[in-house]
Amino acid sequence: MIEDMLRTPAAVRDAERHTAHNYHPLPVVISSAEGAWVTDVDGRRYLDCLAGYSALNFGHRHPTLIAAAHAQLDRLTLTSRAFVHDQFADFCRELAALCGKDLVLPMNTGAEAVETGIKVARKWGYQVKGVPDGQATIVVADGNFHGRTTTIVSFSTDEDARADFGPYTPGFRIVPYGDLAALAEAVDEHTVAVLLEPIQGEQGVVVPPEGYLAGVRRLCDERTVLFIADEIQSGLGRTGATFACEQEGVVPDMYLLGKALGGGIVPVSAVAADAAVLGVLRPGQHGSTFGGNPLACAVATEVVRLLATGEFQRRSTELGERLHAGLRALIGKGLVAVRGRGLWVGLDIDPTLMSGREACERLMERGVLAKDTHGSTIRLAPPLVITEEEIDHAVAQLTAVLAG
Repeated sequence: MIEDMLRTPAAVRDAERHTAHNYHPLPVVISSAEGAWVTDVDGRRYLDCLAGYSALNFGHRHPTLIAAAHAQLDRLTLTSRAFVHDQFADFCRELAALCGKDLVLPMNTGAEAVETGIKVARKWGYQVKGVPDGQATIVVADGNFHGRTTTIVSFSTDEDARADFGPYTPGFRIVPYGDLAALAEAVDEHTVAVLLEPIQGEQGVVVPPEGYLAGVRRLCDERTVLFIADEIQSGLGRTGATFACEQEGVVPDMYLLGKALGGGIVPVSAVAADAAVLGVLRPGQHGSTFGGNPLACAVATEVVRLLATGEFQRRSTELGERLHAGLRALIGKGLVAVRGRGLWVGLDIDPTLMSGREACERLMERGVLAKDTHGSTIRLAPPLVITEEEIDHAVAQLTAVLAG
C-alpha cells in the first residue's frame, strides 16, 4: 500500500520509457538539493557521495555561486564569441592566473576540452615541433577515461565505451598507466603530446606510482613533447590541491579542466596553456557557440575565486584524511583495498560478498549515494563542503552494508 503512494517507481519507469539507455542510474529521483544532501520526489534525503563526478565540488547550490548566476541571469546570458562580453576577460585572466598559464580557451564539456587539447597539440606539433603533416601521434594510458566522443573512444581500453563505434581515429599509442619505461619507448620524433589523468577516476581512483608524474614531465622536456594533464575530475580541489599534479610538484604544459569549473550550475570547461602552445590557434580554426558565454563566465569566475582562498583544498586534505582512515579500518571486513587522495576514494569490495552495483543499491537504501565502476569497485567523491559528522555517517552506512 505504501509502495502505491510513492512517486519514485512511476517516475523511474517514465524516464526509462522515453530515454535512450546510455546510463544505468540508481532508482532514485532527485527533486531538490542543498550542500551535500539531496531530496527525492518522495521527500527522502540522501547524502551525496558522488558530487556529479566532481562537478559538485562546492556542493549543491553554493550560495555564492547561485548569487552569481542569478545576477547574471538578470543581465545577459549569451552573446556567442562573435562579440566580447563584460564577464569574459575576468574569467580568462583569473583562471589563467590560477593555472599559472598565459591563456585560456573556454569550452563547455570535459570531452570538448579534451578534443580541444588534441587539436592544439597536433597543430603545435606541425607548426612548432616540425612533425610531418598527418603523422602526429599522442601517447595515452590504458584504463583512461577522457570522454566518449568518437575520437576519444578510439583510444579507450574500455570495451563498453569503445565497441561498435568504429572506424576509429588513428594517431594514438596506448601504454600501461604508471609505466615510465613503456612511455619512453612509445615516444618518438612524431609524438606531439602525452595525455594523462594524474589520477584515473573512472578506472577506480587509481593513483600512479610515486614519481611517475615527475618522470613524465622530465621525459616530455627531454623529447620536446607536450604534457597534457586531464584534471577534469581530479582538479579544482578534489585531491587536496588545486590540481592533482601539484602532489608531485609537476606543472604540465596544458591543463584540461571542466566539471567543478561550472560550480554545479552550468557546463563549463577550459584549456589553459602558455601562449607558445595555445597561440598556434587562429580565428576560425576552433570554437563553440556556447563556449565562454556570459552566464558560464560569471559562475566560473566565482569558482576560481573560491579556489583562490585555499579553503576547499584544505577541507579536502583534512576531511580526506578522516574519510581514508575510516575506510581503511574496513579492510579485511568487506573491503580489500582503499586508494585515492583527498576527498576522492576508490574502494574494492570483496567480490564474494557483492558487486559494486549491489553495494551502491544497499547504500542508497541507507540514504547514501555512490557510484560503482568495474565490477566490485565503487567510488566516493563527496562535495568538499561535507562535514566530519557526515563523513562518519557515510562510513557507518558502508560498514553496515558490508556487515550484511
